Amino acid sequence: MNDKITALRMERQFLTRKANEDEYNALYVDSQPGLNVYWHGFGDPPSLSFRADFDDIGYNRKRQLRHGLIKGRFAGGNLGWIVPEDLELFAAAFTKPLTKPTFRHTTLLELIEREPLTIQQMKEETGMLVKEITPALHRLQEAFLIYEDQYDGEWDRGWHKFSDMFPDADMQKHTRNEALKIIIKRFAYRLVCFDERMVKSFYKWTDKDIKVAIAALVEEKLLAETDHGYVLPDDIALLKTYNAEPPKSIFVMHRNDMLVKANDHWLKERYSHPYPDTLWYLLIDGEFHGAVAGKFRYTPAEVEDVMLDLPANEVADSKEDILQAVLAKGIKDNKITRYQGEIL
Repeated sequence: MNDKITALRMERQFLTRKANEDEYNALYVDSQPGLNVYWHGFGDPPSLSFRADFDDIGYNRKRQLRHGLIKGRFAGGNLGWIVPEDLELFAAAFTKPLTKPTFRHTTLLELIEREPLTIQQMKEETGMLVKEITPALHRLQEAFLIYEDQYDGEWDRGWHKFSDMFPDADMQKHTRNEALKIIIKRFAYRLVCFDERMVKSFYKWTDKDIKVAIAALVEEKLLAETDHGYVLPDDIALLKTYNAEPPKSIFVMHRNDMLVKANDHWLKERYSHPYPDTLWYLLIDGEFHGAVAGKFRYTPAEVEDVMLDLPANEVADSKEDILQAVLAKGIKDNKITRYQGEIL
C-alpha cells in the first residue's frame, strides 16, 4: 500500500509527468500559499519546481502583474501568494486579529488609510526607523488590515488599506473551521495520505484547530482514518485497484517545496549535521532519502556533503546519478566536497 500511495502522490504532484497550464493552475490552488524558491528566489514569483511543462516563474510573474496572484502573510506569518478567488478563504484560515495595537501600529495604519505609501515615505512622515516600521507592517498585514502591492520584483512597494484594494471581499464568508476543512481536503488530495503533524508543518495552525477540523471531516465522511494516515474516501477505493509504481527518479528539492514543507518536522531531525545550512532534500523514487548540506551564498552555494539513508549498495549504485542531480543545481566551483561523509 505504501508504494501505491507514493506513486499516486507523485502523479498528483506532477512529478511523473509535467503539468500543462490548466493542470498547473489546479495544482497551484491546492498547494497554496505559493512560495518562491528557497534562498535564491528573493523577489521572484512563486514556483512549483519540476511540475510544469512551461516556465512557471515567468507565468507567475505575469499573473502577479495583473493581480492574478496576491501577496499575504500566512502559515505562521510567512509570505505567500494565493489566487484572488481564495482571498476570503485564506483570510478566514489565517487572519491573526490585532487585539492590542501599539502606537506604531496605529500611527502607520492611520497614514496608510489616508493614502498608499512606501516604507521610505513612512520613514519620512514618522521619523521611525525602517527596522521599526517593517515588523509593525508585517503585523498589520497578518491582521489583513493592509496590503503590500507587490506586482513586480521591485523592492520599494506601496502599502494600501486592505479594504481599498479588495472592497468586495466578504471577510466573514467562512468561519475559521470551515476554511481549514476546505484547505485540508485540498492538501489530502495532493498528498494522498497525511497526518496531523504534516498539516501543522505546512500550514502552522494550532494543534487544537487541526484536530477539530480533521475530526469534523472524518465525522462528515469527507476524510477517513486508516493505518497509514488520513485519506480521502474516494482514494481508499482508488488505491485498491491502482497499480502504478513509484517512478525511478531523483529530485533535488528546495526547502520551500510543498513536499518538503509538509515533512519538515521530521526531515530536519533525520538529516541533522554540523554544517551551516541544509541546502536541499533528496526525493529518490518518490520518498525522501537524503539531504545536501553546506553553506548558502548569494553566489552559488557551497556543498559540503551529500547525506543518504539508503542501503549501502544503493548508495554506491546511485552515486553518479545523485551527484549529477546535485551539480545541476549550480554550485560553487562545480564541486561537491563529500558523499556520505567521504571526501571525493
